[in-house]
Amino acid sequence: MTKLNAERVRQGILEHTLRLAESAVAAGPAASVPTAPGWTTADLVAHVGQTQHWVAEIIERRITHPTQLPTEFVEAPTNSEDWQTWLSASARRIVSACSDDALDAPVFNPAGDKRSGTWFWLVSVLNEVVVHGFDAANTAGRPLDIDADIAAMLITNHLAMLTSPTWEMQRPQSAHAIRGTGQTLQWAATDIADDGAWFIERQADGAKWQHRAQQADVTVSGPARSLLLALTRRLPLADHAAHIRVEGDSGLAQHWLDNTAHVSG
Repeated sequence: MTKLNAERVRQGILEHTLRLAESAVAAGPAASVPTAPGWTTADLVAHVGQTQHWVAEIIERRITHPTQLPTEFVEAPTNSEDWQTWLSASARRIVSACSDDALDAPVFNPAGDKRSGTWFWLVSVLNEVVVHGFDAANTAGRPLDIDADIAAMLITNHLAMLTSPTWEMQRPQSAHAIRGTGQTLQWAATDIADDGAWFIERQADGAKWQHRAQQADVTVSGPARSLLLALTRRLPLADHAAHIRVEGDSGLAQHWLDNTAHVSG
């Protein structure tokens, strides 16, 4: 799995939370978020900050079972002038909770895979703030840079979730839809030297993936940032402005996106 060290992930959370806050303030609280239908910027801010506080509590309390998960969320500020301070505090709290000492602590991992619970939540929070940071920036008409190594790790995390032991329980329709009879897809990052290709085979018992470059029924290539945003349905396939290129069965790639992208929130 493409894996950054913990400090890189923690720094990414702090940086992208700051960028999200700046974009949200620029967009204004009542602005509709095109890439998160039904949400306003205020909803986006509340979701990100509340999620960060909620996850921090899970790590701080060393929660090991889903029945122990927090049932209440902190209240988000109603005044957009307070957003930057509030989001900065939530980001610092999760970063502090996910200290090196906590990385291998016994914490509930909803994916049920080999990652420690703290690693699962740490990367999940990074994913939330990066993808929703794009939502906020797009709403405000601002650019958003996503470093290739961070985008690559989040692509790997995305595929790990879709093929995790608990995905069928969480999203049965998705798990069933991505089964197949040997169809293959490849996502290839043009700006990643190592571990920059993700090869997927749709098998009867589910989808499997590996880090390798191989001929596939369809190959989607482009910068890691663009691939991540396509996989999360923030950019369309073959977005020439984002330098995304599709070779092969584009319908197969679109079917994958239609049945795998995480729902907003």
